[in-house]
Amino acid sequence: MNTIQSIIIAIVEGLTEFLPISSTGHMIIAEKALGVTETDFIKVFTVAIQLGAILAVVVLYAKKFFNFNRWQFYLKLAVAVVPALIFGFLFSKKIDALLESSLTVAITMLAGGIVLLFIDKAFTKPAIQSEEKVSYGKAVIIGIWQCIAMVPGVSRSAASIIGGMQQKLTRSAAAEFSFFLAVPTMLAATVYKLLKYYKESGGFSAEEIKQLAIGNIVAFIVAMLAIKFFITFLKKYGFRVWGIYRIVLGATLLLLIWKGVVQ
Repeated sequence: MNTIQSIIIAIVEGLTEFLPISSTGHMIIAEKALGVTETDFIKVFTVAIQLGAILAVVVLYAKKFFNFNRWQFYLKLAVAVVPALIFGFLFSKKIDALLESSLTVAITMLAGGIVLLFIDKAFTKPAIQSEEKVSYGKAVIIGIWQCIAMVPGVSRSAASIIGGMQQKLTRSAAAEFSFFLAVPTMLAATVYKLLKYYKESGGFSAEEIKQLAIGNIVAFIVAMLAIKFFITFLKKYGFRVWGIYRIVLGATLLLLIWKGVVQ
């Protein structure tokens, strides 16, 4: 993977991380379209640059993240991330294998799109409008929903937002909690992937460090712009348009796989 390829993939990550369309799925598609050879480092890169996009949340919501008087906020995120830590540890090898599968992405993209067509009408009586009213039990349940997104193409954002709405949060409150939950989740995933790769490969080359740095910086900058757009769009239009997008993309990808254009 060269610098131009890493920048393009990072732009895709920054644009899609907070949209309910699967950033990992889009990065896998982008990598295959760019002819990037699947290696252990590419798998690490695909996960690690998501942290750059996630850190945009910390900057945009700095007052909340660095208000240390609100210890309940941190505790809720801590209990919500536990399911992902457990599932990620138990199924790490299976998740890595799925990162190579375009067919998995196509199927989950299509299925997720169908779900999003109806999700706005499924939860019509929200009662929780802010993170402060999310109980610890609800936080754990949302964290369990997030685990579905370990399958590439599902979308961590979509899974956790739907989990929030299922727990009676408004669309915007569910989206914000999803953003907050992404920080410890992706931090843990990135550290785990980096340490595992470092141990197995004997270290990172200068080129690999450069690609990771570029990828995270680009993803961070692009995500800063994407977050505000998504919150505004979600409040006004809901999920249906993203459902249509996912169905079209999933069906197109299935067709390309069937024709042998995509492996």
